Amino acid sequence: MSDKPLILTDPNTDRSVELPVIRGSEGEPTIDIKAVPSKLGYFTYDPGYAATASCTSSITFIDGNRGILRYRGFPIEQLAEKSTFPEVAYLLLHGELPSRSQYDEFLDDITYHTMVPEKLNTFISGFHYDAHPMAMMAGVVGSLAAFYHDRLDMSDPAQRMLAAKRMIAKMPTIAAACYRHHMGWPTAYPPNALNYTERFLHMMFSVPAEVYEVNPVAARAFDLLFILHADHEQNASTSTVRLVGSTGANPYACVAAGISALWGPAHGGANEAVLNMLEAIGDVSQVPTYIDRAKDKDDPFRLMGFGHRVYKNYDPRASIIRTAAHEVLAELGARDPLMDLAMELERIALEDDYFVDKRLYPNVDFYSGIIYKAMGIPKSMFTVMFAIARTVGWVSQWLEQADHPTRIGRPRQVYSGPAERDYIDIGQR
Repeated sequence: MSDKPLILTDPNTDRSVELPVIRGSEGEPTIDIKAVPSKLGYFTYDPGYAATASCTSSITFIDGNRGILRYRGFPIEQLAEKSTFPEVAYLLLHGELPSRSQYDEFLDDITYHTMVPEKLNTFISGFHYDAHPMAMMAGVVGSLAAFYHDRLDMSDPAQRMLAAKRMIAKMPTIAAACYRHHMGWPTAYPPNALNYTERFLHMMFSVPAEVYEVNPVAARAFDLLFILHADHEQNASTSTVRLVGSTGANPYACVAAGISALWGPAHGGANEAVLNMLEAIGDVSQVPTYIDRAKDKDDPFRLMGFGHRVYKNYDPRASIIRTAAHEVLAELGARDPLMDLAMELERIALEDDYFVDKRLYPNVDFYSGIIYKAMGIPKSMFTVMFAIARTVGWVSQWLEQADHPTRIGRPRQVYSGPAERDYIDIGQR
């Protein structure tokens, strides 16, 4: 039985409009407001789109109140335990888990496209030595359209899928190249005999003078982090990719825009901010002081890595990554005082009525930075790690939108500037 439409009546004119109620396979019912402007002459106001569904999507489901995250219906806990990042990439792209033959073919495709044009390495070398890696990433990814301009017919599903696979394959190569340029190291080419995360670690840290052996624990930790970060519904960067995609822009431009949105400290830069916060606190003995500061509304200090725009329960990714952080530190022999500090901060915050009442639970960013630090990833590269993983979600969302095109995105505004006024000549002002 379908929901009855809501009736919205303007008390000033007595005009009414029926608002259909849309229900997805899960989640809250949603009111279709398209007819409000034409029937009543009003627009709706929703800063930050906190209560507005911008699209219909079958990729990722989040229930923030219950702490649920699913990719294509599969709980993130099961995928984190049993799957691999390339398999999750296939799932997000195609909607189903692959058969063995489909998986092998997908791996072959991704592996085939790991190389980047040599001119792209020349392009990277033109950046200043201390350029931020995310600045380089945004520029380099956007430039890919210049290298693959002959395969940009976005009306062709085969060319769209090719572009998506290229992005997934090349993002680790580009990320490693940006890091190595920042370090002043020579370019490293992808060793395609290794798997996805092993290959990335090899490109990041190998040097010509020595044999580099990939630590399997580090490779698995990266695989897990990439799975957890692969997609997260209509967040700021994904919504940016979709908005740019609605113009018909090529996928490289769309993903470059997503990278730029991800760079913000309130989005992809949050794990770097967590590490900066832990370093500022400095010692476990200082945790109560900073907890008190966080509760003081007049103090500018904020606990980074706690709370989430969507989750009002424990972020399901945080509990998974917490265990992984302990495993990585134990395997690598890294006794990190920041981990002890983080554990104490978490313990106190979860027992304090202020944080419990406000549901300020640790999120995925709280632990990911500690893992990256233990594996030798500099803070400037933390958001780049996020971008490698989220590329899978971006291109999956972009493909979905291309398969079901909508009108070009065009948010409205409430104008608050001056009313009409006459121009005054400069000599009379």
